[in-house]
Amino acid sequence: MKVPVLDIGDCTLCGGCYDLYPELFKLNDAGFVEVRERSCYPEHEVEDAIKYCPQDCIHWEEV
Repeated sequence: MKVPVLDIGDCTLCGGCYDLYPELFKLNDAGFVEVRERSCYPEHEVEDAIKYCPQDCIHWEEV
């Protein structure tokens, strides 16, 4: 199974991922973006988030 992963070290908190797909990404209580836990991730939406991330900090990972 593939899951999206976000490298918070490269993230500039632009908000694009969670503005586009709040069902997949969120701003946590510590002020960092994180991927929401789900049983599956829609490939098209994750690919959009990857495409529009200005820092290229979102990628797929096999688990």
